[in-house]
Amino acid sequence: MKQQRFVSQGSLSRMFQEAAEAWKLQEYQQSIEILERAAKLDPANAAIHLDLGRAYGMRYDYSGAERCLEKAVRVASQKVETLSEAGKRCQQFGRPEMANRYFERAAQEKGATAEVFVKLAELNERHARLEEATQLAERALKLDASYPPARLVRARLDRFSGRLVEAESRVRALVNGGTSDPWWAECWYELGEILDRLARYDEAMEAFLEAKALVRPAVVHHAATLQRIQARLLALESTITASVLERWAAAAESLQPLQRFAILCGHPRSGTTLLEQVLDSHPGVLTAEETQILHDEAYLPLSRGFSTKASVFEVLESAPVSRLRQSRANYFRFTELMLGKTVGDRMLVDKNPALSSLIPAAARIFPEAKFLIALRDPRDVCLSCFMQSLSPNPISSSYLSLEGTVTQYLSVTGFWRTLLPRLRNPFLEVRYEELVDDLEGTSRKVLGFLELPWDDRVLRFDEHARSKSLGSPSYAEVIKPVNKRAIGRWQNYRRHLEPYLAKLEPMMKALGYA
Repeated sequence: MKQQRFVSQGSLSRMFQEAAEAWKLQEYQQSIEILERAAKLDPANAAIHLDLGRAYGMRYDYSGAERCLEKAVRVASQKVETLSEAGKRCQQFGRPEMANRYFERAAQEKGATAEVFVKLAELNERHARLEEATQLAERALKLDASYPPARLVRARLDRFSGRLVEAESRVRALVNGGTSDPWWAECWYELGEILDRLARYDEAMEAFLEAKALVRPAVVHHAATLQRIQARLLALESTITASVLERWAAAAESLQPLQRFAILCGHPRSGTTLLEQVLDSHPGVLTAEETQILHDEAYLPLSRGFSTKASVFEVLESAPVSRLRQSRANYFRFTELMLGKTVGDRMLVDKNPALSSLIPAAARIFPEAKFLIALRDPRDVCLSCFMQSLSPNPISSSYLSLEGTVTQYLSVTGFWRTLLPRLRNPFLEVRYEELVDDLEGTSRKVLGFLELPWDDRVLRFDEHARSKSLGSPSYAEVIKPVNKRAIGRWQNYRRHLEPYLAKLEPMMKALGYA
């Protein structure tokens, strides 16, 4: 029997709006309570249970999330669609294993769609299970031979498996029948990667430019936000002085107990993922990969009550010890919930290139933190950022042109290059090229900096990485033994980078790459 609704659609809409507003204000529990009331008033509404499951998941309550998602499946009339949506919600809150379970259940239902098999193929791909992923992609194509995502993932799997001619043929067929829809940019990005592997570099650049042209109209509104972000970083360089950082470091006495904690940052595409996987292979290390916990759970609560125009310096300078302690507790509690592991006496390494701009916040909240800064030839970094297909946001919008990429690179790198010498926290710069050229020697230096003993398992990081689902765009490379293919890659695109090399030259010299 269908469960009765006890509320009007208009009332439900108002409740959803209230929940969304509460979430924006960081009143997460209030938002969840509103959605719980809505679910009781309309118990047969699978969409409410799905959204409630996502809300619990975003707060790292994965058992609560699963409870709600299971309720959505029970009341749903469309099982395949609801199981698939449950899987997507799990992906949104970063639980690929849970997502895989829902997609597998959807695949077993009568009427399973091509999309379900594509989702399963992508999850297997991120675990380097290429044979299983290919079989799933083929099942999707049997259901719908014209389904573009299935055709794209099949081409990408050919590329990963070294079948470059077949991969190019598949993607050419896609882009030739494409539209102006931004999704089609994914096909052009893939074509660019294939052509790069085929050493047809000018054609590859043309494909990347086609992708950028498709994405650009959808992100034009991010330009003003990006300029504000870059201006704020510049302002912080002058306000976060050595004396400020020294004063903040002195707060360590009031923030006991101190933790074994390191932050791994640097500009995106500088080798952070490789270094993280090396460290994560060490039994004395626990790593967190590209989460927003430090920003959302440690820094943002300190900003409550401030104007949106308040600077990071104002927020951090005004933070009382009691709120700093709470931020620290929040950070470690939510990180453990997210990882499903207790940190204990292990070294926790938070890896996220985006944390470069949060170095002042990290130094204020965690005066014991060590900083690992990944370095790589700026020309290779800029080229790699430009070649990535990333979700639209203000930062990724800068990568839609080589000029914008260089400007953003100099903004981020210039900021931490200015700030690091002022820090009281220990920091170590780790060159990607040295890590690749001398994995053992560089790993020993990093482990020594972190005060960790040597362990041979770090040299087999690729085996360890294959047991995980990786969120970084570098996932396809770090599951392989270390190689030098990416070093000096910019030389293949010298003609295209030439107009921007003079702008990069001062930073190249400062970093020792000129």
